[in-house]
Amino acid sequence: MDKLTQISPCAGLLPISIGALTVTEADVGPMTSITPFSSPPKAAFSRALGLPFPAPNQSTSDGDTRCIWAGQGEAFLIGVAPKSALGKHAAVVDQSDAWAFVTLSGAGGADALARLVPVDMRLSAFAVGATARTQLGHMNASITRIEEDKYLIAVFRSMADTLVHDLRTALEAVAARG
Repeated sequence: MDKLTQISPCAGLLPISIGALTVTEADVGPMTSITPFSSPPKAAFSRALGLPFPAPNQSTSDGDTRCIWAGQGEAFLIGVAPKSALGKHAAVVDQSDAWAFVTLSGAGGADALARLVPVDMRLSAFAVGATARTQLGHMNASITRIEEDKYLIAVFRSMADTLVHDLRTALEAVAARG
């Protein structure tokens, strides 16, 4: 009988470092889609979530736990499994195996992303904590600036290879300019 082995979405593809930029796979732990039953969410919801529900195009965090805006009335909770009480206030769906997460870090990350996304990723327009659901190349992606020179990028798991390829191409182009 065959023995199945669990592998991460970017296994064997990362890390890559080109010029001042590095792309690594991010192990964000559990990922849960959260859709509150009421809008705006009630205080009991926020207590059960453990973080404030993010405003559009924003994220909230507490250490490695992050709540990322995902669209109108929806967010992704990453880094911790949701408390059972959250189910009384929101639709809660485990998404842990459906996404690939990478971090892009280093000076020039906004320049690399400018080649791939139709969103201004410069710090002046996309501050720490900002997030966008957007196209990255031809993929749907979630991009969150988690530090001044660090982005958390998520795509559907099936697009991990394409994500790494597109990021590598962008990093090479940015490095060639320097």
